[in-house]
Amino acid sequence: MGKIKITQIRSAIDRPERQKKTLLALGLKKLHATVEHEATPQILGMIRKVQHLVSVQPISEVK
Repeated sequence: MGKIKITQIRSAIDRPERQKKTLLALGLKKLHATVEHEATPQILGMIRKVQHLVSVQPISEVK
């Protein structure tokens, strides 16, 4: 599985508590914060729940 870069692009204000906790579980604490994760099924499921708040980009591995 490859790595992905996740950036929070919209605010979590006025969002359900479950979505706020999902952002925190992904490691996103501030607007425009970026984190890198492995593209596991668990991470991809979390991204799907907050896809309207984040931007996802694959990271190409240079070999």
